[in-house]
Amino acid sequence: MRAKRERETSDYAAMVRRVIRAHGRRVADADDVDLTELANMQVTLDAAIQTAVDGMRARGESWAYIARAFGTTRQAAQMRYGKAAA
Repeated sequence: MRAKRERETSDYAAMVRRVIRAHGRRVADADDVDLTELANMQVTLDAAIQTAVDGMRARGESWAYIARAFGTTRQAAQMRYGKAAA
C-alpha cells in the first residue's frame, strides 16, 4: 500500500508543479498585484513543508530520513524544521 500512496503523491506533486508553472506564465502577462500573489505562494509552500515535516516527525521518522529528502544533513534539517527553529 505504501508504494501506491507514494505514486499517487508523486502524481499529485507533478500536477501541482504544472499548475504553478502555468500560473507563472499567466502572471508574466499580468500586473504587479498578480506577481505579489505568486510570490506569496512561497509562504504557503514553506508552511506546507513544515506541516509535512511535523507529520513525519509525529509518525516517528528520523531527522536523517527527512534530511535525505532535502539532500542535506540531519542537523541542518533539524535546525531548519525543528520546533526550536519555529
